[in-house]
Amino acid sequence: MIDWGDLETRNAPLNAFVDWDEAAAFGDGPLSDLTIGVKSNIMVAGLPWTGGMGLYRDRIAARDAEVVTRLRAAGAAILGSLNMHEAALGATTDNVFYGRTHNPHRIGHTPGGSSGGSGAAIPAGLCDVALGTDTLGSVRIPAAYNGVYGLKPTNGAISNDGLAMLEPRFDCIGPLARDLNILARVWGVMSEGAGPFGNRPMVRMLRLENYPVDTQPAVTTALNCALDALPKTAAITLLDDPTAIRMAGFVAAGQWLAAELGDWRALPATAISDELRFLLDLTSRAEPREDVLARTRETLLAAIGDDGVLITPTAPQAAFAHGTRAPSNQADFTCIANIAGLPALAIPAGRDETGLPVSIQLVGPPHSEQSLIDLARTLIPVLGGAQLPEGA
Repeated sequence: MIDWGDLETRNAPLNAFVDWDEAAAFGDGPLSDLTIGVKSNIMVAGLPWTGGMGLYRDRIAARDAEVVTRLRAAGAAILGSLNMHEAALGATTDNVFYGRTHNPHRIGHTPGGSSGGSGAAIPAGLCDVALGTDTLGSVRIPAAYNGVYGLKPTNGAISNDGLAMLEPRFDCIGPLARDLNILARVWGVMSEGAGPFGNRPMVRMLRLENYPVDTQPAVTTALNCALDALPKTAAITLLDDPTAIRMAGFVAAGQWLAAELGDWRALPATAISDELRFLLDLTSRAEPREDVLARTRETLLAAIGDDGVLITPTAPQAAFAHGTRAPSNQADFTCIANIAGLPALAIPAGRDETGLPVSIQLVGPPHSEQSLIDLARTLIPVLGGAQLPEGA
């Protein structure tokens, strides 16, 4: 039985859910004990399909996205749509059209983005699983800031049918959860029939070298704890600096969105925000760096091969306050998995000195999602597992 009154009361200070489906119900199947929230750029029949944009506030999804269809068929109750950063092009979820989403660990702080509502809903207990989308880190950054697990699948591993895309070369749908067993169950349903998703032995542990990112001390400590708990690691070096790699991906995403929107400069303020207009203008004027994308992809694929796993921070810092300048380096570590098309898993890794969650990331070979989950289980005694808000 779904207690809608309780959900609405607990959602009110967070603004994680923006639309509810009060006809939601549990069905029969392997997920019949789970509630699921869906990012608002993924189709849920009968609910607004806005992509976080004012432009699409009146667009109603005529059907479910394929992943939603799979989850319903497995018995899960689809509760509604979750807030997100406008057009998925950003990482604060401070949305001028649908409101600011707050981090349940600290009201007034960002839950990350662009899947910010998905990240906030999980530790707040509003749903068991949330679907987000990840173009350069938009599942894993919210997972990091909210102290939960977030899986970015192998690019193309599951259907993006029913997703309002942001650069198809990078974008994919992924789940967030605070329990690895639940994450594995949901992933099994999402990935059914999509390819060779079995356990894959990953025997080579890898770390980045000469990759200068200004990382918060608590994040560095968490990374070192994970590295110390794993077999000996080997270093890999990417051929471009983090800013160049991230910006190459960001420009590609922005230019793809601009092309999709058409004459976006003529759109009124009720359709797109000043922030999005600025980002579209910035990326439209930028020179594409396909050479940087190709070098990063080729270097990472060669280094990981079919038996390696790369261990990095997820985000370089913990969540920051809304209204402050967002760190430019939020996606420096996450973007490389999207560019290379590889699966990656954000793992909670304790808290910083102020009590906010931090996270590390595992990046594996194509179709190694289950192996990444299994490796993450071995790190729970060291890193502590999901971090829940006080009183949760």
